[in-house]
Amino acid sequence: MPRMLTQDLVPGMVLAEDVFTYNNQLILPKGMELNDKAITKLEFYSILSVKIRDETADISPDDIPRAEPSMSEKIKASAEFKQFKATFDSTLDNVGNSLNDIVARKTEGHIDADTLLLEPQKLLANNISGLMLFDMLHNLRDYDDPTYAHCLNVSLICFVFGRWLGMPKEDLDTLTLAGLLHDIGKIRIPPNIISKPSSLTEEEYKVIKTHAYEGFTVLKNTDVNEHVKNSALMHHERCDGSGYPLGLTTERIDRFARIVSIADVYDAMTSARCYRGPLCPFKVISIFETEGLQKYDPQYILVFLEYIVNTYLNNRVRLSNGLEGEIVLINKLDLSRPMVRCGDHYIDLSHERGLSIEALI
Repeated sequence: MPRMLTQDLVPGMVLAEDVFTYNNQLILPKGMELNDKAITKLEFYSILSVKIRDETADISPDDIPRAEPSMSEKIKASAEFKQFKATFDSTLDNVGNSLNDIVARKTEGHIDADTLLLEPQKLLANNISGLMLFDMLHNLRDYDDPTYAHCLNVSLICFVFGRWLGMPKEDLDTLTLAGLLHDIGKIRIPPNIISKPSSLTEEEYKVIKTHAYEGFTVLKNTDVNEHVKNSALMHHERCDGSGYPLGLTTERIDRFARIVSIADVYDAMTSARCYRGPLCPFKVISIFETEGLQKYDPQYILVFLEYIVNTYLNNRVRLSNGLEGEIVLINKLDLSRPMVRCGDHYIDLSHERGLSIEALI
């Protein structure tokens, strides 16, 4: 009963198990013979592998050719990733304890910013590059944590983003701390709403949206930097006035909050949630390209997009037609649609509008 990668499935294979979504809804039943439509459905729901009925029990597993390890598998097998993950796990516990203490007001108005910053700095040791950090985070997406892991991820992304923007060290520290504390208000939201695996009701969504005010309330009487307080309050504001809680436009939104908002959305969309798998970074980049210049400050979103796509140069990807290849060239006028080399063929996605990148592999 071998387990096979979804990308290696072919029509005619028979499922040896029921296949469910991340929120336990049945996708395909055990015993079903796969066809092209069924395989596409598995890919749509980001199902990475399934068990296939073994019709060749007399064949030794050693006789079955092994697929070349994917880029993701190589990263996860590396000593650097294993060390990063171990550090991330221990750091995550410390971050959770620190945020809970702040919400419980055990800090009595004083927040030790230097001590808090030590946590993300453990993961940024040895001058880790932006490319390496995003590789690590992309392969660390099995944390379905609505608050602590997200806060830690956003702080790390903010640090790299701040370096891309050329920020001085003092501002870089402030931005990293703003990322770490931006969602602290969610700790005050009932867990049954935060972790709900299905769509929120209108009333539940109203409760979720209060986390911005709650976060600001937690921080407003502390000695933490004002940019950090404003980022907790304003990270869901949008430059066109469509955000919340105040419906502010560009000039009234704290500049640090404008940066945190981009890191926040990128991490939230590329991370797994209890109701869906992680979105491919190029799908998120496409969304940013479509609405980014209206909702996000152009001086920040343009820098973020240009740098973020370059972190994925030379990565292997799977296209929407099932072909696999390597990103070899970024199209600066169409960042979510690079040129991909598939064997001896080059596919320029900026011209092939019917194709897109489905996943990094």
